[in-house]
Amino acid sequence: MTSKPVLIYRWIVFLLAGFFCIRTLFLSDFSEFGGPFRYLTIWALFLSFFAASRMMALMEGRSEKRWDGFVAMTSVINAMVVFLYWRLFLADPMSVTRDGELGEFYLELYLHGLGPLLQWIDAIFIHKSFRKIPAAIAWLAGVITLYLTWGETLVSWNNDKPEGSVTSGIPYPFLNNMELSDRLIFYGANMVIALVLLMIFAGIAWLVRRRSPAPVAP
Repeated sequence: MTSKPVLIYRWIVFLLAGFFCIRTLFLSDFSEFGGPFRYLTIWALFLSFFAASRMMALMEGRSEKRWDGFVAMTSVINAMVVFLYWRLFLADPMSVTRDGELGEFYLELYLHGLGPLLQWIDAIFIHKSFRKIPAAIAWLAGVITLYLTWGETLVSWNNDKPEGSVTSGIPYPFLNNMELSDRLIFYGANMVIALVLLMIFAGIAWLVRRRSPAPVAP
């Protein structure tokens, strides 16, 4: 039996994620190849929306699948978005934005703060995920590899901007100032950070489950 507060919470998470996904599809600039899907932030948004939809389906008895690996992966991708965006922006706003300025406040607040936080709360305290670490690692490796391949090939090949001293078209400006070998090192380092974040999330979730265990479902 799902409590009313959890039901309300999940509806809020689901509707907010759905609203921002629809906003992305209808109000974003698609003049350049890939449109908003050039950015990991938007991938994280749609991953969060799908995760929220699966939590709703599980809660309402329309599905028995827990999607533990996917939910855990989404939490880590969200953490990477928040960590990388604010670290890079605070160090040099031009490294992640074209004009050095934040966009609409409510949008930035949701995409790089509130949205990820809401998903983490569900994953750790309600869904009590992070039970299937190998599955989470597989999802992480797959999604990150797909995103990087997308950015380094189709997106880069079909866009002239942003321009850098080495290449052009890679979504984040600072990457265009790096040689391929340096970018690969950067990607590898961030994959390691992602795995560390996964372990941190798993540790927190394990402590939460010890205090308030939940039945294991398929």
